[in-house]
This record gives sequence, C-alpha cells and structure tokens, in this order.
Amino acid sequence: MRITVLGCNGSISGNLRTTCFLVDDDILIDAGTGAGDLGLQQAIAIDHIFLTHAHLDHTCLLPMLADTAGGFRAAPLSVHGLPETLDALKRNMLNGELWPDYTIRPSPAHPYIRFSPITAGETVELNGRKVTALPARHAVPCVGYRVDSGEASWVYSGDTTLNEEFWQTLNRIPNLKHLLVETTFLNANEDAAIHAGHMTPRLLARGLHLLQHPVAVHIVHMEAGREAETLREIEEAAAAYRPALLERGHTFEL
Repeated sequence: MRITVLGCNGSISGNLRTTCFLVDDDILIDAGTGAGDLGLQQAIAIDHIFLTHAHLDHTCLLPMLADTAGGFRAAPLSVHGLPETLDALKRNMLNGELWPDYTIRPSPAHPYIRFSPITAGETVELNGRKVTALPARHAVPCVGYRVDSGEASWVYSGDTTLNEEFWQTLNRIPNLKHLLVETTFLNANEDAAIHAGHMTPRLLARGLHLLQHPVAVHIVHMEAGREAETLREIEEAAAAYRPALLERGHTFEL
C-alpha cells in the first residue's frame, strides 16, 4: 500500500496545500486543496473519499472532484464520514446554491456522489485494505483514520485537541508504524486550542506520553507563518519522540 501526501497544512500559502492524502490510486483521506493537484485520470480513478469533518480545509474540493470526474465514471463516488459531517455538506455545500447537489444529480438513480455514513470505531474494508474511523475531539464532530495494509498501519489524527480515547486506541494497534498528528497552535494559545479542538506542542507531548510502543511521529496542520516557532516548541516539549514535519509529496509505503 502507498500513501501520498497531496496536502497536510491547515491553510494555503505558496506551495502549501490543505489536507488530502491519496491511498494507492483510488482512495482519498480528506479533500482539501491538495486534491487540486490530481490530474483528470487520477480524479476519475478515485472511488472513495473518507472525510474527517466538514471544515473547508478538509472538504473544499469534494464538489469540484465530483464535477470533474462524475461524467466519466460508471459508479458514484463514495463519500464516507460522520452523519453530522455529511449532513453539513448536504445543507451548506451541495445545496443547489453554493454547488449542485450531486447526491441526486445528474439524476437520483445515477448521482455523482453517494454518501456512506460511518461512526467512530467502524471499519470499511476495500480490497484487503482496512480504513477505520478513530475518535477525535474538535469544534465540530470529527474522526481520525487508521489505514491498515495488514502488515502496517498508518494513522491520521484529524483535527483534534488532547483526547485520551484517541491515544488509548493507538495502544491497541499492534502494527502501528506511522502517526500523523496535528499541532496547530502555539503553547501560548492553549486555551484557544482546547476550545477550538486543536493541539499545541505541550498538549502533543502529553498525548505522546500515553503511547505504549514506538511509532514514527509526523507533524501536520501547523499555523501558516508560525511553523518555525511551532517546531521549536515541539522540539522542547517532545524531542524524545523525534517528531518530524511532514511535507507535501512525501510517500509512505505500508
């Protein structure tokens, strides 16, 4: 299994793209602006999108992907997410005003998008690959995701503040190899981070301290313009875990 980072930032600036991970050639985890780098044939090949939550930096290109690829596909694009996430997209994005409702167009019998609700703890198996929704704690309903090839697991935290249930779930993954975890705010903004459902370096260190086995830690979703300062605080708080900044274009092999 191959996972390619199309975007892993919380905002756009220069070459930065918001969250989107390509699993092999047919699955996306989130559909932020990183999805815009897919070519036409790549977009047509996407069969499944797993959304962490409804915020635009994670969903903004979903309607455009459907628009681009839908007319070339024989089957709808399956979009997986929490019921609250899917309801928010239907109400606020695919509402016939901001964008056509591709859950019923071009026709109810042959739509471009089919919603597939998922709950935390639920696993979807696709040709031997398992995608499991993990608990998260954000300002809106949110999940992280585990992608399991059988030999190794890759986990993306989604947007979340410190959530002990998430970290304890990781301890029950025997083949966990890579952990992508957001660290959005600086330590000085810890109150705001908790309120908004985000991490700071200090909160990250508290979470990592709960891990009971080693894992490669990759930092994502930092605040644009404050990356260097955030990395310094991460180094001070969690150097023992050797966290590394993840960048667009990186590829994981599982």
